[in-house]
Amino acid sequence: MILIATMVFALTLQVFMRFVLSSSLAWTEELSRYSFIWSVYMGGVLAVKHTQHVRITAQLLVLPPKIRVAVLMFTDTIWIVANFFIAYQSVQVLKCAFEFPEISPTLGIVKGYVEAMLPASFLLMNLRLIMKYWHLVKNHELMSLAQIGGGEA
Repeated sequence: MILIATMVFALTLQVFMRFVLSSSLAWTEELSRYSFIWSVYMGGVLAVKHTQHVRITAQLLVLPPKIRVAVLMFTDTIWIVANFFIAYQSVQVLKCAFEFPEISPTLGIVKGYVEAMLPASFLLMNLRLIMKYWHLVKNHELMSLAQIGGGEA
């Protein structure tokens, strides 16, 4: 919410400056862009928390519930591994970004801080996925994964 509010504030300020005062502020565009980038990736983390990521599930409807759960667990495991891979590769790139820093033109910050959203968001997605399974196992609700589209097929 803070990131979206920052983006809206920066864009509103820029519009006000351009249309009312016939001037502009260069840093507002950069701040709104960086806020937008961070909010998109953090929105992905929130989508994992609420199980709202896009997922094709029609093919699962023909499977028995136990097989359906196994397939979903398998695909989530692949997702977790892919997230760790992306986070690891992002950290490798970030090492270079901080060793040879590129400074943003108007805000004067190291762009590596903006790019740090990649490993942070993918690791947080994994944390949310693991928390989801922990909750399901702890409460003996693993079979609830078999419900697709709000009900049993």
